Amino acid sequence: MTSAPVKIVPVILSGGSGTRLWPVSRPERPKQLLPLTADDTMLQLTAIRPHGFKGGDVGQPILVSNAAHAAIIDEQLRQSGITDYKIILEPIGRNTAPAIALAALETQGDAAMLVMPSDHVIADLPAFHEAIARALPLVMGGWLVTFGITPDAPETGYGYIKMGDICGDMVHKVEKFVEKPDVVNAQRMLAEGNHAWNAGIFLFRADAYIAAMERHQPDMLAAVTAAMDEAKRDGAHVFPNAKAFYACPSDSVDYAIMEREKQVACVPVTMGWSDVGSWDSLHSVSTRDKDDNAVRGDALLLGARNCLVHSDGPRVTLVDVDDLIVVVSQGDVMILKRGESQKVRKVTDALKALAEAAID
Repeated sequence: MTSAPVKIVPVILSGGSGTRLWPVSRPERPKQLLPLTADDTMLQLTAIRPHGFKGGDVGQPILVSNAAHAAIIDEQLRQSGITDYKIILEPIGRNTAPAIALAALETQGDAAMLVMPSDHVIADLPAFHEAIARALPLVMGGWLVTFGITPDAPETGYGYIKMGDICGDMVHKVEKFVEKPDVVNAQRMLAEGNHAWNAGIFLFRADAYIAAMERHQPDMLAAVTAAMDEAKRDGAHVFPNAKAFYACPSDSVDYAIMEREKQVACVPVTMGWSDVGSWDSLHSVSTRDKDDNAVRGDALLLGARNCLVHSDGPRVTLVDVDDLIVVVSQGDVMILKRGESQKVRKVTDALKALAEAAID
């Protein structure tokens, strides 16, 4: 007798504001709702990512999002041909642990939840699907599984996962989660070879996650449960009760659950992953010309090398310059040196201060 295929529910977390890609990404339309690496938006690419997986029955996706983005998400999913879905619309952000709990309560049972941020790039989908297949036997046994990216550089912008003994098909028991390191520790972990970047992509049964939350975060579970018990529903939209959800503690799934559980495993994978967390990382995952320039929009590059140009209208002309980021969006122009795109935070902080001063 053939067993029924494993039910897999894609859970897409779409609550981020994406300010590191200002001025293109803004709170009213953050980076996951923008076409940054392809004609499709980051959200659309994420939504279709599980399609074609042969090792299980991929079901209706559940999105957890800011209520302000509901109409945009509806439209983008329809454009991608996805008509059967649910969106849980948070009245306020409470980080990833409660967001996943909302989806787990909506899913219920022993279905496997494939939890994915909505704003990442995965270039090698067959490798991703293979990693899911390797994780599923442990997942159906009640383990919580995370996908770790095989590192190729001593990156200090990511958290790391230290992997221990083999516990499945190229799957390792997690020894510990490591905070974002300094350069020395990042180099050490890269040399040791038993570490992976923490991509924030997970696979676990809905009931296993709820049980773990009951063990480690009972107050959080109580608040989320109350919010869903009193939720209002309108078609595909689910509105958790605001008063109950406001009372929910805020914490990430790593801190609240993964670091506290015993049966946690990591599937290391090389799949062309990027969190597109800066203009520099967007340059690295974009198609580039022979001079290593990445261009989106109208641009004329004469003797320019290793530049990124992103324009929503006006033509950008670069002549005999190297290593620049030039972004034109919604009437704003920003120019940075390549390698220093984290300084966008200085811009957003300064603009916020100017806005607050104007109100005062």
